[in-house]
Amino acid sequence: MRHLPNGSSGDIVLGIAERIIENRAYLSEIDGKIGDGDHGVNMAKGFGIAAERIRGKDMSLSAAFDLLGTVLMTEIGGSMGPLYGMMFTEFAETIAGAAAIDAALFAKMLTAGLGGIQAIGSAKVGDKTLLDALAPAITAFEAAISAGRSFDQGLDALVIAAEKGRDSTKDMVAKIGRASRLGARSAGVLDAGASSCAVILRELARGTKARLANDVETVR
Repeated sequence: MRHLPNGSSGDIVLGIAERIIENRAYLSEIDGKIGDGDHGVNMAKGFGIAAERIRGKDMSLSAAFDLLGTVLMTEIGGSMGPLYGMMFTEFAETIAGAAAIDAALFAKMLTAGLGGIQAIGSAKVGDKTLLDALAPAITAFEAAISAGRSFDQGLDALVIAAEKGRDSTKDMVAKIGRASRLGARSAGVLDAGASSCAVILRELARGTKARLANDVETVR
């Protein structure tokens, strides 16, 4: 059975930070069409701060998620900081103390992150938010694992569903946040939160697949 070693996987968060920083201009451009235009800037700031504090420390994945979540909740502006901050904090709490993260625990981690976002926000799937990428991605991962597919295959399904969910927001009318004031005029543009979520999940999946071990004995 394949497992993700918790204790040596903190660098996964560095990879996520790099992808967010690379996409800073793209995410802000999307956000600028129906929002404040600062999504990419704020996300890059928060992920960049966290990356500097993680780099070179041989941190566990749970510790790196916890640090990232704290930074996003306390050190960046905008509405997305608390939402993503809560998601990563819930990720951290779910896997804390686990030496090895199997597919079932990974699914539990993702679901806890979704629950954390829902606990502090009122958005639902279909409201043109990050949930439109995150929720179907989790469902796809869980369905793949339940059907007997491998951890790797579940991660592939996660990414496909996240990006399909992101793309679905283009035709949606925003019901939450500043974009909701535009009504029908908010359609025709991707949601920035769903777009950044798809970036995060793709890199999370890539980093996880690169570190999967075949048995618990290889975990440190």
